[in-house]
Amino acid sequence: MAGFFLRRLAQSLLILLGVSMITFVLLYWLPADPVRQIAGRSATPQTVENIRQQLGLDQPLWVQYWRYLGGLVQGDLGRSYLQKTEVSTLIASRLPASLLLMAGAIFAELLIGLSMGIIAALRRGTVTDQSLMIVSFIGVSAPQFVVGLLLLYVFAVQLGWFPIGGYGTFAHLVLPSMTLGILGSGWYSRMMRSSMIEVLRQDYIRTARAKGLNRMRIIFRHALPNAILPIIAMIGIDIGIFMGGIVVVESVFGWPGIGQLAWQAIQRVDIPIIMGVTLVSATAIVIGNLLADFISMIVDPRIRTR
Repeated sequence: MAGFFLRRLAQSLLILLGVSMITFVLLYWLPADPVRQIAGRSATPQTVENIRQQLGLDQPLWVQYWRYLGGLVQGDLGRSYLQKTEVSTLIASRLPASLLLMAGAIFAELLIGLSMGIIAALRRGTVTDQSLMIVSFIGVSAPQFVVGLLLLYVFAVQLGWFPIGGYGTFAHLVLPSMTLGILGSGWYSRMMRSSMIEVLRQDYIRTARAKGLNRMRIIFRHALPNAILPIIAMIGIDIGIFMGGIVVVESVFGWPGIGQLAWQAIQRVDIPIIMGVTLVSATAIVIGNLLADFISMIVDPRIRTR
């Protein structure tokens, strides 16, 4: 197992190196000029050139990337062009909100999606199954801002159960988490249904039934641990997606997460922040997949690493 994780760690570092390189090159090719954003429209050509030299943006691309990589190895994500603050400080200030929303969203989509998927699989071919799959399809297809605004109107404006927006209490977390939970539950319910149906056809399930085991024990002790393995992999991906920030949902609910920070940086062509958020998201995806592999081995001991 130790060898497996060392190999995965090496692969992860190469992936992060590739992400940083590709993102850096793409940002370098942007038609927008970050120096113009800093200097302002009324700046003289000499002022623009001086700022470009101060930031080192007049140097060749490979020199800029090598300098950035050197700082990255030391934990330095650079300094925001416009906010004049360390990128690591800006991201760290938004990280608690993003982690909280990520946990709430994953809990909501698992609670809704797995419940729907298990019920649909156990009642395969019935009206219940078809109805739940229609609901899951609607959840997958619905735009984020539509679901968010609908929940706000019903539960915040009309019923007054939750605040309209903001951050700081459990009540503020419920609606954005439910929005992401409804949107993500469609994928989980469809995946859970397919996986559960396949597992319920296996010989060991029929043997358990023939032995007269309790139906609930068969489902939760024998079928679910095997059917849930693809779900664990999906959770690992969702960790990275949520850590990168969900811009639309954060905007609708006024949630001060990394997504808002990234969107503001994109509008202002603040390259260090864009790079920092991208690398944090990539790191979260890598860590999420490593955790998913580890949990899969715990859930199913038959999985072996080589």
